[in-house]
Amino acid sequence: MKKREKRLWPALTGGLLVLAALLRFTLRGYAYWAYALCFVAALIVIHRFAGPVLWRVVVILVCIGLVYFCIVEVPIIKNARTDRDDERPYLVVLGAAVYGDRPSLTLVRRLEGAQAYLERYPDSTAIVSGGMGPGETVTEAQAMRDWLVNQGVAQERILLEDAATSTKENLEYSYAIIRSRGDEPDGNVAIVSSAYHLYRAKLMSRQLGAEAAGVAAPWGYFFVMLNYFIREAFGVTHLWVFGW
Repeated sequence: MKKREKRLWPALTGGLLVLAALLRFTLRGYAYWAYALCFVAALIVIHRFAGPVLWRVVVILVCIGLVYFCIVEVPIIKNARTDRDDERPYLVVLGAAVYGDRPSLTLVRRLEGAQAYLERYPDSTAIVSGGMGPGETVTEAQAMRDWLVNQGVAQERILLEDAATSTKENLEYSYAIIRSRGDEPDGNVAIVSSAYHLYRAKLMSRQLGAEAAGVAAPWGYFFVMLNYFIREAFGVTHLWVFGW
């Protein structure tokens, strides 16, 4: 039995690490699944070599971490939907990756949510927000406007904010555009983003002095979305601790 256990744990650990490497380096949107597998592999190694006291400490710390993770996920999940009273004069569309000049799948989902909103509320004006990042040949804002126009949204209903490089800047710069038009963002803005991202976006908006409604983009692939819900816990923790 002991010989079998000695053979089993290296094989299990190695298998988990190989699968983690495949998820991390060959697929998009599975990075945090890969990190979770690496974490499980590390626990197996610690259990194999640690003494009973150290193992108890590790188990306690892991349990505390899991409880904290669940606490963080509660507001993330609670806000991962479109608010009931979501009609606003302005819709801020948060940017995401663009490959060359093509919106990523995440960004396409957000644009689909924006398109549906603009069709539902024909008096609303969209502000597409996002600068240019690595591997992008146009700004995220430009890619978003082009996509919406190609889907039949009138160009005059779309304002560009093409300098932001973070969610906070997305909101801050978009709100500056609203104020330049003689309006105030507080109570007049809806934010469209991925479902997992809405809690953090709305919290940042409140920090900037504007209550905003949330508009959830259509879900993508289930396990990819779960990956981003896991990742979002770290983003929310950073916001709680550092305020941005």
